[in-house]
Amino acid sequence: EVRLVESGGGLVQAGDSLRLSCAASGFTFGDADMCWLRQPPGKGPEWVAAIDEDGGETYYTDSVKGRFTISRDNANNMLYLQMNNLKPEDTAVYLCGAGDPTEALTNKDLRGQGIQVAVSS
Repeated sequence: EVRLVESGGGLVQAGDSLRLSCAASGFTFGDADMCWLRQPPGKGPEWVAAIDEDGGETYYTDSVKGRFTISRDNANNMLYLQMNNLKPEDTAVYLCGAGDPTEALTNKDLRGQGIQVAVSS
């Protein structure tokens, strides 16, 4: 059973930084692509960033390029999202996903419960 637990969210001001963490268990983490999704208030989930199984390739949605960095620690089954220069439009529940974004967006069993990030202007 895939288990993903996010941490590190909170309320910050525009321009601040946050680092989200995701502890993974129940599957072979080092063999899995991973991703971060987010769900803004009143909207459906959207993908934010993705990383391949060894961390060699990363992908970002346009709105976060140059500000967010996805990374992973396969020795400790951890996924991270460093978020810099946060903007109010980044306010959302952030979810860790196992697999590529399409898989995680369509299968709730491949996502964590999520953690709130709120950015005030």
